[in-house]
Order: sequence, then structure tokens, then C-alpha cells
Amino acid sequence: MASRGVPFLNRREVVPWVFMAPFLIFFLAFRVWPVISAFFLSFQDVQGIGVSEWTGLSNYAYLLKDPSFVKSMRNTTLYTIGILIMLVPLPLIYSQFLYSGVVARSNWIRLLIFLPVLTSLVVAGTVFRLLLAPDGILNTALTAIGLPGPRWLGVAELAVPSMVIVATWRWTGMNIIYFTSGLTNVPHEIFEAASIDGANGLQRFLHITVPMLKPVTVFVVTLTLIGGFQVFAEPYVLFSQGESPGQGGLTIALYLYRQAFRSFNMGYASTIGVVLALIIMAISLVQFRLFGFFSEEE
Repeated sequence: MASRGVPFLNRREVVPWVFMAPFLIFFLAFRVWPVISAFFLSFQDVQGIGVSEWTGLSNYAYLLKDPSFVKSMRNTTLYTIGILIMLVPLPLIYSQFLYSGVVARSNWIRLLIFLPVLTSLVVAGTVFRLLLAPDGILNTALTAIGLPGPRWLGVAELAVPSMVIVATWRWTGMNIIYFTSGLTNVPHEIFEAASIDGANGLQRFLHITVPMLKPVTVFVVTLTLIGGFQVFAEPYVLFSQGESPGQGGLTIALYLYRQAFRSFNMGYASTIGVVLALIIMAISLVQFRLFGFFSEEE
């Protein structure tokens, strides 16, 4: 009754939707609709613009025996495992050292470590192509200490490790910021009480820091997993348009790009995208389960 006589757009129950409308329109148009469209395209053989044939599960059946997809799945999994090892424990340890006050001028060091995040990935890829060249700085340093310099970008076996090196250099600083932000919320009294009880630095780290940073760790692991399985830019810029030797750097996202925009096989590319989304969803659910996020609080 109170809304009678009030212009429709000025009503209390309508105003929130008016402000949310631009976001909802863009979200539905550029997020929800492409997902729905890709799902339906995955059951079709798209032969051109507006020309398609319903093929059912044939794209999914071919996906299971496609050697290139199997290769990309293997490479992506290895890459994700590699960055999980490098981008979760190491930033956690670094952030503890920088926050503890043991390291002098930690703010400057934290800034320097964070700078690669601001660097264009195209520039970073070009620089690392020079660093990882047979006569690059890395191999020169290895040769100086008596170790053989491998062909980082020249053999399939070292394609994934090269990508992990780039990702570690680029994202370590960001994860240090995440963990440092979490450490600021840990009360100092807990560490002081543990020190009085005789706990050393390692014990305080394992029994106080790590458990208290569980929410941040879950956040970082989730971002790392999603970023690992969606990796595209690193192999594309590190190798010439992603053409790695022996397909050693072929990832799922890169294979999807080739099918969609080189072979123009939109139906099969949509199938790859749907399967990739399901993989990420399944891994995220398993991770939350392992961290106890679905357990009932007592």
C-alpha cells in the first residue's frame, strides 16, 4: 500500500534490481549464455556459420581416444602439480620469514618479489625465451659451476618444467601477499605464549602458522589449481604460438584454442571446454572435501 502512487523505478523493492541490472545483463550475456551455448555446441558438428549437425555424444567419444587431448591432459596435470609444489609451500615459507622481522627491509623485498606480477606476460615470455636459450644466462650459469646446460625449450621433456619456471617467477610474489595478509590476522599473543612455553621457530610455524592460515591456503590452492588447468598464455608466448617440440607444452586450453580458431571445429572445441570445466569443478570439490569444508561444525 505504501508503494501506491510512487513511480515504479523508485519503489523500494525495485531500486536494488535497477542498480544490479547492468551487472546482471553483462553477466548473463557474457558468462551464463556462452556456457549454455558451449554445452549445446559440444553435441554438434559445426560445419560453418549457422550450419551444424546434431551428433550426440560422438565428440565426447572421440575425445576419450584423441591422442592430442590425452597428451594435453598429461602436460596440464604435470604443470599443475609443478606449480602447486612451487607456488604454495615456498610463498608460505617466504612470507613467514618476511613477516617475522628476521629479514631487514622486508617491505622492499616484498615489493621486488611482487613486481613480476605487474610485468606483461608477453614481455616475460620473450625474456625467458632468451634466458632459457642454449646459450642463455641460465645455461651459462650452470656451465660455470660444471653442470651441463640442457635444451630447455628444445626437447619435449623440459617444456613443462620451463613453463613452471615462468609461472614461479611470475606468481610467487602474489601468493606471498596473500599469505602475508593472512599472517596479519594471527594474534601475536599466540606466538608469544608459544615462545614462553618453549616452542622454537619451526614448532610455531608448523603448529600455529600453518593451521591458522588454512583458509588462505585453501584460497591459494584453489586459484593455483584453476590457473594450472586453464594455462594458455605461458606455452603460447614461451614457444612460438605454442608450437613446442613433440607437443611437450601442449595444454588443454591451448588445444581448445587450436580446435576452435585454427581448425574451426567449434563443436569439438566446446566439448573440450565442457570437459575442462568438469575437471576443474571435480578437483575443487575434492580439495574442499579434503580440507574439511563440508564437515559439520560441532
